[in-house]
Amino acid sequence: MQVLGIDFGGSGIKGAPVDTQTGKLLAPRFRIPTPSPSKPKAVAGVVGQIARHFDWHAPIGCGFPGVVLEGVALTAANIHRSWIETNVADLFTRQTGCTVRVLNDADAAGLAEMTFGAGKGCSGTVLVLTLGTGIGSALFTGGHLLPNTEFGHLQIRGRDAELRTSEAVREREDLSWKNWAKRLDEYLDAMEALLWPDLIVLGGGAVKYCERFVHRLTVRAEVVPARLGNDAGIVGAALAALAAPEARQ
Repeated sequence: MQVLGIDFGGSGIKGAPVDTQTGKLLAPRFRIPTPSPSKPKAVAGVVGQIARHFDWHAPIGCGFPGVVLEGVALTAANIHRSWIETNVADLFTRQTGCTVRVLNDADAAGLAEMTFGAGKGCSGTVLVLTLGTGIGSALFTGGHLLPNTEFGHLQIRGRDAELRTSEAVREREDLSWKNWAKRLDEYLDAMEALLWPDLIVLGGGAVKYCERFVHRLTVRAEVVPARLGNDAGIVGAALAALAAPEARQ
């Protein structure tokens, strides 16, 4: 089935039609910079632009950078706080004229990696981490998702982990790969002490350079780079949209 997947990120909002049987994009990604400030009305306008770009009139899945329950945003750590208590699904549905299913963006990326990427076939506990503007997380056990984990806000040395260890922090503080790997290792040690995953999948921009830091990590679990790259959020959002009754008709 073909579903439009949209990924709402801190710096850009991008989308593409996805073949949900193969995980392949059916057209080049269309990306628009995230509005500043990233308020609901402005972002909804961009989502509408993406739908019109593809002349889309069918279900849409959208990854959102925060906790989402039944389509409603409950947190907004890296976007404008006016999103809190906004019914994102209804807002995007009105803007696009299509049924929109909304889920946490890291959960979307995790679904894609578990279905088509690095986590495919793993029946144990899998932790997917997206290292970008912040740190997103998705946790799976037996192939099932525990949604909205938000492990990027775990306290490390008295601060949210994402304020010390995200890809954005590495770039902003101009950390060497060795020094950044030490921070990442400390964070992964804390996650392992809590969850004991069998596999840790790392996504985000830094993963393009995984040979520079993965060998420095000391956690027990196998650590591997994500395979779908920047497409993971789009693909996973499209997969999530299949859960909507309208998408199954």
